[in-house]
Amino acid sequence: MNPVLAARGLVKTYGDVHALAGMDVDISAGDVLAVVGPSGSGKTTLLHVLSGILRADGGEVFLDGRAIGELNETGRSALRRTAFGFVFQSGMLVAELTAEENAALPMLLAGGSREESLGAARLWLSRLGLQGLEKRLPGRLSGGQAQRVAIARALAHRPRVIFADEPTGALDTRTGQEMMTALLRAAEETGAAVVIVTHDKAIADRALRVVEIQDGRIANTDSARAVSA
Repeated sequence: MNPVLAARGLVKTYGDVHALAGMDVDISAGDVLAVVGPSGSGKTTLLHVLSGILRADGGEVFLDGRAIGELNETGRSALRRTAFGFVFQSGMLVAELTAEENAALPMLLAGGSREESLGAARLWLSRLGLQGLEKRLPGRLSGGQAQRVAIARALAHRPRVIFADEPTGALDTRTGQEMMTALLRAAEETGAAVVIVTHDKAIADRALRVVEIQDGRIANTDSARAVSA
């Protein structure tokens, strides 16, 4: 099976520091990949390069065989609104928008109609246990509820790959595990691949594969896992 997302020889430098030092990664549909390693090892840089937030200084990232480095910033931004979904540690919800508006935001920015975008957002909010909270602003949501809105935002436009950067870092252990269960079940339903950057071993243990990064290189890969949703 051809990978949905493939990276070959990725290099990213900051001054004299090699955040990525020639890295290869393959991600298939339905894959759940956890990226672990010490602080400063290159985990978040890898996520940002894979998702087109940052350009690699060397090597290339391919989505369905197409080199995303060939796209200009407008093209990469469009890709992030359509093919990719994002869940960050702090949720990064827009404080002035309701839960349903936050969840619909990528579709609205991509030019979708307000009616259809909000309809898809409400459906995912309901699936994630947030029915009745659609009109709440982020300030009136708990941490776990806010992260579920972020999951709905990541999934509502049915992306190919979901990128999650320390998605449970601001949550207590129980809420974090519940959030991961919601994310993995929703991703399985859509067939999306999931790439998770985490320091939490319990979260990494939920993945199909774990890649350990040290000094910008892959130090170890563990694929003998069964994902638990």
